[in-house]
Amino acid sequence: MTRLHDLYLEQGQSPWIDNLNRPSLQDGGLARLVESGIRGVTSNPTIFEKAMTGSDRYDDQFRSLLESGSVEDAFWTMAVQDVTDACAVLSAVHADSGGRDGFVSLEVAPALAHDTAGTASAARNLHQRISLPNLMVKIPATEAGVPAIRQMIAEGRNINVTLIFSLDRYDAVIEAYLSGLEELAGAGGDVSTVHSVASFFVSRVDTEVDRRLSEAGAPAELAGHAAVAQAQLAYQLFEQRFSGSRWQALADRGANVQRPLWASTSTKNKAYPDLLYVDSLIGSDTVNTMPDATVDAFADHGTVARTVDGDYDAARAHLDRLREVGIDMADVSHHLEDEGVASFAKSFDDLLGSLSEKAKALSAA
Repeated sequence: MTRLHDLYLEQGQSPWIDNLNRPSLQDGGLARLVESGIRGVTSNPTIFEKAMTGSDRYDDQFRSLLESGSVEDAFWTMAVQDVTDACAVLSAVHADSGGRDGFVSLEVAPALAHDTAGTASAARNLHQRISLPNLMVKIPATEAGVPAIRQMIAEGRNINVTLIFSLDRYDAVIEAYLSGLEELAGAGGDVSTVHSVASFFVSRVDTEVDRRLSEAGAPAELAGHAAVAQAQLAYQLFEQRFSGSRWQALADRGANVQRPLWASTSTKNKAYPDLLYVDSLIGSDTVNTMPDATVDAFADHGTVARTVDGDYDAARAHLDRLREVGIDMADVSHHLEDEGVASFAKSFDDLLGSLSEKAKALSAA
């Protein structure tokens, strides 16, 4: 047994890994991580770029796919295969958890972030291409993304809602999930088969708030606390929205809560503890998706104790104090959302550019 096992068994938090690559799939690396306690996998364009351009394991398939399609078509086929294979590795976790865990997430094209219909169509297509119960398709929580999330839930599809940076947007995401389930139930669908996570991006909040605090000449002790405080209040909102008569009516039909997922949990500021965004956000019905180094750090010296709901009043008081010194958290979240969408779009463009260069190299070989 490892700390990762203890995290789930003692505290009800599922550790996922934010990495997916073919060498790990083929050489048993992911299987060993699952044995050590990892219960899910997330991916994004940056992860796929590193995987596909940094390894020769894709070359034969890539070369073959280029004979009849574009570089972008080849990327999606290779990504679909990796996700399908990862779903197979996690299938036992999915079965043993009664469908609660063992998910693998694949993101729709970032260029669709502001296109509701396009996002819904792309998410539906990925679910049809990978017709497996432990697939989650990632949709960003942009203003245009939220109605697509609702539509996918109403169709009975598993969704990982990504790029959440504010409590207001998180509340809208929860509403999309609940109303989507209600529509599904009203149409006679089985809500018990639908699973979703709401990915609250954590460390980036501190990076931006700390920058603004420094520019404002604010007291140094205010730095490094905004991200955890906001995430803890997100958990309080989760507890509030997934209780009461409205939720109970869905729960009586077998509905599953939409679990908060803490993303971007590696510490960006080296002055902060390496597990700041893991040890501070442990609680039941949550997920923490971590990069490899953070997984290793938690397995080595993580603290297995409930912390996410330790002091809601203190968390709210900290956000109030930030407002008093001129930090507009609504503006912070808008900035981070725009930055996140642009970053993922650039990563996807870089991915296609790198694959295009690789295609030239393969054709010349």
